[in-house]
Amino acid sequence: MVVDNLEQGFFAIGIQNGKTPENLGVLWRSAQNLGASFIFTIGNRYSKQACDTHKAVGAMPYFHYDTFDDFYAHLPKSALLIGVELTEDAEPLETFKHPRRGVYLLGAEDHGLSNQAIEKSHKLIKFSSALSLNVSVAGSIVMYDRNTKGTVVY
Repeated sequence: MVVDNLEQGFFAIGIQNGKTPENLGVLWRSAQNLGASFIFTIGNRYSKQACDTHKAVGAMPYFHYDTFDDFYAHLPKSALLIGVELTEDAEPLETFKHPRRGVYLLGAEDHGLSNQAIEKSHKLIKFSSALSLNVSVAGSIVMYDRNTKGTVVY
C-alpha cells in the first residue's frame, strides 16, 4: 500500500478500556495492513505482543490516553469520532458512508463503549453478528469496509 501524503483524508482506530493486550496487537497489525494513520488506546496500555509479527509498533504512531476526556481533547481537528457499538441509533455498517477524516472507537467485548463515548461520538455504527465479536476482529471488519467503499466528504 502506497501512502500519498498530499491526498486529503486519514483514519485511525482504537480501543477504550481493552480487555486484553493481545487484542491491541492484532488490531495494530490489521491497522497497518489496512492503511490506518495511527492507533490508540483509552484506559489500558499497550505492551509488545507476539502477534505483532509485522512490527507495526515501529511503523505506525501509537497514542495512549488515560481518560476519555483526554482523548477527546486531542481528537484531530475536523475528524469525526465514529463509535462502533450495538445501539438502536447506530447506523448499519452495510450502508454507512465513511468520512475522509475518521477516528473509529471500539469498546471492550465485555463492556462496550462508555456512555460518555457513545454520547460524544459524531456517528455510531454497528454490524450484524449473531454474538459479540472479538474487538480486533470487529475493528478489522470496519477498516476493511472503509477500504472497500472508499470515503465521502462531510
